[in-house]
Order: sequence, then C-alpha cells, then structure tokens
Amino acid sequence: MSHAIHLITRRALMLVASLCMLSPVWALDPPSGAPILTISGNVGAKNQSGAAVFDLAMLEALPQKTFVTNTPWDKQPTKFTGPLLRDVLAAARAMGTTVTALALNDYKTSIPVEDARQFDVIVAHRINDQPISVRTKGPLFIIYPFDSVPELKTSKYYGRSAWQLKSLAID
Repeated sequence: MSHAIHLITRRALMLVASLCMLSPVWALDPPSGAPILTISGNVGAKNQSGAAVFDLAMLEALPQKTFVTNTPWDKQPTKFTGPLLRDVLAAARAMGTTVTALALNDYKTSIPVEDARQFDVIVAHRINDQPISVRTKGPLFIIYPFDSVPELKTSKYYGRSAWQLKSLAID
C-alpha cells in the first residue's frame, strides 16, 4: 500500500511541477505613474496590455548602477545612473537572444542579450545626477560603460546605445 501511495504522490508532484513550468505569464503590477518603458515580445511578466510596462518609480526600485564614461556625444566624461539592462530584462522575465531598442525619434538598434550579461549596460534615467529630459536624450538612455573595456570603444557598441528610449522588443 505504501508503494502505491508513493507512486501516486510522485505522479501528483510531477504534474504540479509540469503545470508550473507551463505557466508563461507572471503578472506585473501596473505602473502607478506615467509609463516610461514598454517591453514586448517574449516576456513572461505582463500587465493588461500584454507587455511589461514600467514607470520611472518601477525602474528606480530596481538595483541602481552608476558609472562615469567618455562618450562620442559629449566633450567631458559623463555620469550615468540607472538599473542594469539585465535586471530590467529579468524584471520583465524576458527570454530571447535579441533586444530591439526603439527611441522616441524612431531610432532602432539591435542589442544581443549577451551584451547585457557580459557588460554592465544600464538603462540610465539620470545623467550627472539629474533626471534626463527628452530634450537632453531622455527620458531613458541605454548606455555601455565604454571606458571599462577597450572593445566597447567602437562604433559597433556606440550604435547599440539608444537615447530617448521608449520601448524594447525581445526576440
């Protein structure tokens, strides 16, 4: 009798485990403020819109990273602050190999997900300790720590940076 109970219990646990793995959607709280970033495509954390939508407070609630780097767009080294791109993708439960970033001015760039794992790429919401206005490349700016790794100081990585970021699509 105990062998039969053991088999039934084991099968029930396997069924529960398989059902948990099949559940692709995790509810993301809706933003309480104005939406600032939408992540669509292969994301598991979605709200009613079918995408992961973040307001500034949600991004600020993630662990923050700050670095100073030279960029081809500024004459002086610039300080950037925001969550790591990998943490933003994790919050959205993103699964894929490519992130397509789209800016307010329709600039589009493809970023390998591997970049987010390998480098401390951030989704900056502050430049030199100030919020980034749309007029000054905001509200969000995907930026690489160019000075940290020599290979990042190339047009390939400069082109993957995106200011006035409004959305990410995960493939």
